[in-house]
Amino acid sequence: MTTHSSPNHVFVLMGVSGSGKSAVANAVAHQLKAAFLDGDFLHPRANIEKMSEGHPLNDDDRRPWLEAINDAAFAMQRTNSVSLIVCSALKKSYRDILRKGNKNLSFVYLKGDFDTIEERLRARKGHFFKPQMLVTQFATLEEPASDEKDVLVVDINQSLDEVVAATLSSIDGATEKNK
Repeated sequence: MTTHSSPNHVFVLMGVSGSGKSAVANAVAHQLKAAFLDGDFLHPRANIEKMSEGHPLNDDDRRPWLEAINDAAFAMQRTNSVSLIVCSALKKSYRDILRKGNKNLSFVYLKGDFDTIEERLRARKGHFFKPQMLVTQFATLEEPASDEKDVLVVDINQSLDEVVAATLSSIDGATEKNK
C-alpha cells in the first residue's frame, strides 16, 4: 500500500525514556496547533496486561502496536497539516514499520547522552526511577544512521524551551522542503 503525496506531514518524536518526547511533543503541538497522539495509547490489551505483570515486551508483541501507530499516522496526515506522535522507535526495524507506505512521515530523534537523561529521570517528581530501565533502553537503541534520510536530530542537552525551539525549527525546515 502506498500513500498519495500530500502536503500534510506526521512527525514521530523518538528517543529513549526520559529524552523528553512527551513534554516536547505537547509544547510543539500547542504552538503549531497540531494533532498529537501518544503512541502508548495504541498498545493492544495483551501488551498492557503483559507490561502490568512486569514482563518486558518482545518484537512480536510490538509489531501489532507499531502497525497500529502506522495506521494512525496515515489517518492523521489525511486531515492535519502537521501531526505529532510520541513513540520511542528505538530500533530501525520499528522505524521501518512506522514509515511503511507513508512518504509523509519523518522522525525527530531527541538525542541525549546517558548521564543527561539519567539526571532528568532522577529529578522527575512522582516518578520512581529504575536505573536498569535506562540501561536497557540505551542497549536497545539503534541510533538512526545516514541511510535514514527521514530522521531529524535534535540535541536535548539544553533547556526544554531550547529543545522545543530546535524541534519547531526542524519541523519547519522539513515541511518547507516538502512544499
